[in-house]
Amino acid sequence: MRGICLAITLTILIGNARAGEPIFAPGAKLKVEAEKSSGGEGPAWDPKLGILSSGSDESIWQLARNGKSRIWRKGAGTNGLLFDSEGRLVCCEPVQRRVTRIDRKGELMVLTDKLEGKRYNQPNDVTIDSKGRIYFSDPRYGSRDNMQIRDEQGRTIEGVYRIDPDGSVTRILGREVDRPNGVLVSADDQFLFVADNNNDSKTGARKLWRFDLKKDGTVVFASRKLLYDWDLGRGPDGVKQDQMGRLYVAGGLNKPNPPFEPAADKKGGIYVIDPQSGKLLDFLPVPRDEVTNCAFGGDDLKTLYITGGGTLYSIRTTTAGRVLWPK
Repeated sequence: MRGICLAITLTILIGNARAGEPIFAPGAKLKVEAEKSSGGEGPAWDPKLGILSSGSDESIWQLARNGKSRIWRKGAGTNGLLFDSEGRLVCCEPVQRRVTRIDRKGELMVLTDKLEGKRYNQPNDVTIDSKGRIYFSDPRYGSRDNMQIRDEQGRTIEGVYRIDPDGSVTRILGREVDRPNGVLVSADDQFLFVADNNNDSKTGARKLWRFDLKKDGTVVFASRKLLYDWDLGRGPDGVKQDQMGRLYVAGGLNKPNPPFEPAADKKGGIYVIDPQSGKLLDFLPVPRDEVTNCAFGGDDLKTLYITGGGTLYSIRTTTAGRVLWPK
């Protein structure tokens, strides 16, 4: 009953928002906030620090509140970044093949770097539920020579994992997805959204899935619902959500990236998608490839920061984003 009521409420809210106001602020234009490789991936907002992002030079960059851009943590080798409810920065580190957390004093703690003695592929993106459980995706892009995690048949696994507050790690998705990239848990912990993005293969998945989550943080495999399909275009990457529940998904491609050609109807940008029906509600074109992720920030949480091709962009929205931090 809780799920049915929530679905009805979200449908009404999104429907009213769509009928009454635009998603992006009227007259708002995409603004370049920083360049010099600072906008590679994983933007995360902090009211004191400003925006942190994973630079394409393997450093974490900071766009401070005064608009100045600088390296915040050199050589971090991160991808997805997310502040937890205590203001600690959770980091996916594909270079070191681990997930870490940086506290408010700047001290780094390794949360996990192996599962049953096997090293992860390339931890990519992270999301956190209301109970503080951390979920991260573990795809492998590029060379697949040293992949260690496999199933009983010896097949490689690119999965999604959950880190519980006691430090234990559980794989919640394995070969049920092709190559998980962006991940997001809904506000009430009811759904897990997975950007399944295998651009290395012309037959690979380029789909946004929704799974039901149980109270214990496990996935109901049979609940898998296709929300949006990029077909042969570059698939979905990072995923965020506003306070109306709408999904903001980075994806698409603008220029040829051999052996792949950009799909005419799947340009690079931010796809705003209804979390229930999968309907495309709006599209924000972003000129630089590849558009990798986004995050809400600003004092009113109505600024959407976007990373793409080493550039950090921003644009104003009409609805605040959903964040864990600041509380």
